[in-house]
Amino acid sequence: MASKDASSLSSKAIGIASSLMLLQLLSRGVTFALNQALARLASPAVFGTASIQFELLSSTILFLSREGVRNALLRAKSDDGDESEDAKTTSTMHPSVENISLLPPLLGVPVALLSALLYLYLTPSTTLSQPYFTESVAIYAFAAVLVLLSEPLYIKAQNDLRFGIRVRAEGSAVILKAIVAVTVIVLGGEDKALLAFALGQGAYGLCTLVVFWLAYPTRLKLWPSKITETLHGNVRQYYFEPKLLNLSIAMTSQSLFKHLLTEGDKFAVSMVSSLEDQGAYAIASNYGSLVARILFQPIEESSRVFFSKALASDGSQKSSKGSKDKGAILSVHTALSLLLLFDAHLTLLLVTFVPPYLPTLLKILLPPRYLQTAAPQILALYPTILLPTMAFNGTLEAFLASTSTTSVMKAHAQFLVGASVASAGTIWILVEFLGWKTTGLVWANSFNLFLRAAWAGWWAWEWFRRNNLTERKWSYALPPASVWT
Repeated sequence: MASKDASSLSSKAIGIASSLMLLQLLSRGVTFALNQALARLASPAVFGTASIQFELLSSTILFLSREGVRNALLRAKSDDGDESEDAKTTSTMHPSVENISLLPPLLGVPVALLSALLYLYLTPSTTLSQPYFTESVAIYAFAAVLVLLSEPLYIKAQNDLRFGIRVRAEGSAVILKAIVAVTVIVLGGEDKALLAFALGQGAYGLCTLVVFWLAYPTRLKLWPSKITETLHGNVRQYYFEPKLLNLSIAMTSQSLFKHLLTEGDKFAVSMVSSLEDQGAYAIASNYGSLVARILFQPIEESSRVFFSKALASDGSQKSSKGSKDKGAILSVHTALSLLLLFDAHLTLLLVTFVPPYLPTLLKILLPPRYLQTAAPQILALYPTILLPTMAFNGTLEAFLASTSTTSVMKAHAQFLVGASVASAGTIWILVEFLGWKTTGLVWANSFNLFLRAAWAGWWAWEWFRRNNLTERKWSYALPPASVWT
């Protein structure tokens, strides 16, 4: 039974990854063409403000409001007593899970307001003086709230394994965002460039909410319901189940440090670089991370779902005495080994074949005004340094998020504090002391990803040791000798 469940979950995980990759490929193909137009229509200063500072504001609001809840609820079981296939795809969330899923929109409003006000307060006057700056910040914050309103429905779709809803929502939202931005800047001129980016983001948030709402028209709730349970004759009433709430809080606090490390380069470039340099870094980041968004992100998200559901369904995180648990653990080990093997092969391909052709590609892809900036030097570091560390870190942190206990999360949070200090020190040495500027930020970002991947890799080894998996052979995660030669 365990092998059958694992096989079913593996098939669903592959389906998730395929759908998400197709989504990323189609949406990024369209938005790549539209972003090419935006990069040529908007100045580097405007492009840097929108793509670095505004995107950082949006991602901070979303990350702080929802990331911990998402990861916690992935490990919660559905409230479905029917084992039929139809029931499994239309499972009902337990009221405690449904209530927790409402935390992102409830947290999102104050987080968005405080983040926007703090950002406006800390922004230098030269940046504030850009046309429609304050209005654009308000629209970005409001767009983040719209996305968070759809979060309970997103979690419901994840719980039902209806990943096609997300494909439709994000695909249409990304395309609409680019179309609106290009249309506004073409019709309104460069003076309305910042407003164009903001209206595009607003269209993204609204489209995301509408698509999820159309999929679950009767499920949109904004306030949790009181839950009444009777256990051994004792009646208990609550809104949020304590264990699940504590797990969400622990993962949210962990996500704060992770966010600081993940977006550390954007925080740094927004503080130490001119708006023009931020534009160069932004366009290099957009092009350089295409592989990460198209390939790595779907694999990371689908593997997180697979690891979480495979282990939660069999109770593998509680014991490893039964053969049923052992089968799930072996299945997870095999999946993790294959994913790491894929990352290793991809790294070899990137390092071997991309650098010789990169100069020619840059002349074709980059707008002429960016060829004289640091963008070419930044992009040259992506295939050899940043993308390989992104690949391994994404896979290993997906496993960490799916298997860590509260105590492990606390230990990881302490590690992230130390990694943040190390990353900040690295940025100072490379950017300020050695004068590497924006290329130094890429090296520093790669360094912090390496530290995170190393810790998550140690935890993977430790987790399988604790679960008595003596058969584990990590050599399966390495390419054979013939590949290296």
